[in-house]
Amino acid sequence: MRTLLATALVLCATTLSAYTTGNAKAACDVKGAKLEEAIAGKSELRETANKQAVRDLRTLRDAAIILETYKYEGECDRLVAIIKALATNPEKAIEQSGDTDEEKAEDLMEARQPKAPPAEAAPAKAK
Repeated sequence: MRTLLATALVLCATTLSAYTTGNAKAACDVKGAKLEEAIAGKSELRETANKQAVRDLRTLRDAAIILETYKYEGECDRLVAIIKALATNPEKAIEQSGDTDEEKAEDLMEARQPKAPPAEAAPAKAK
């Protein structure tokens, strides 16, 4: 009986070890995806008119790094796939980033500014 129990525990531990090792390899690998190389390697993206599309792709890359850091592997993988798709098809990236709506740009700039926490109400002074 003890031998059977010991065998079951060893088998369970081995399976768990293989499972966790396999998951560690499946983690999102932003650096290994060579996103910067993919972005820098496209001549269309090096043109002056496409600087915003390149900034957007690099912002997405930075977001993927943050997702990877916080252990959101699924979301990171999805974002890496999107970046790769846009970098391999620069015309699509340029076309999709061509929105020049000034109001959207102002909203985006405002959203990027750090917000101060709301000031606590000052106690009323006694007279």
